[in-house]
Amino acid sequence: MPEPIRVRGSVVVPDAELVWRFSRSSGPGGQHVNTSDSKVELRYDLAASKALPEVWRERALERLAGRLVDGRVLVVQASEFRSQWRNREAAAVRLAAVLTEACAPPPKTRRATRPSRGMVERRLDNKRHRSELKEGRRSPRSE
Repeated sequence: MPEPIRVRGSVVVPDAELVWRFSRSSGPGGQHVNTSDSKVELRYDLAASKALPEVWRERALERLAGRLVDGRVLVVQASEFRSQWRNREAAAVRLAAVLTEACAPPPKTRRATRPSRGMVERRLDNKRHRSELKEGRRSPRSE
C-alpha cells in the first residue's frame, strides 16, 4: 500500500497486522470481471493488535462489538471499482475511518445551563412581534 493506515495522530497500523484477500467481484467490467480478482477484503485482528494503545483497543472492541468476527477481527470489503488497486485504497480508507471513529474519546458531558434574562426577553419580544404581525393579516370578524 502506498500510504500507511493512520488511526489517530501518530498511531499507524503496520502492514504485518493486515490480512488482504481478493476475490471476483460482481458488477460492471465485461469479460474482464470474470477473470480478475478485483474485490478486496481487508481483515484486521483488533484484539491481538500491538499498534493501538490499550485504552483505544478496549474502547474500539467495545464500540465495534457487533461488527467484529469472532469478537476480535474487523473485516472491511471494497468492490465498487473495477481495479483491484483502487479497491485496496478504498478498503484501507474505510478501515482507517472505522478505527478512527471507534478509538475517539467519548464526548464531554453537557452541563445544564440556563438562558440569560436578556435572551429570554428577546425571545418573548420576538414571539410577541410575530403574533402581532399575523394578527394584522387576519380579516376582521363580523359578529
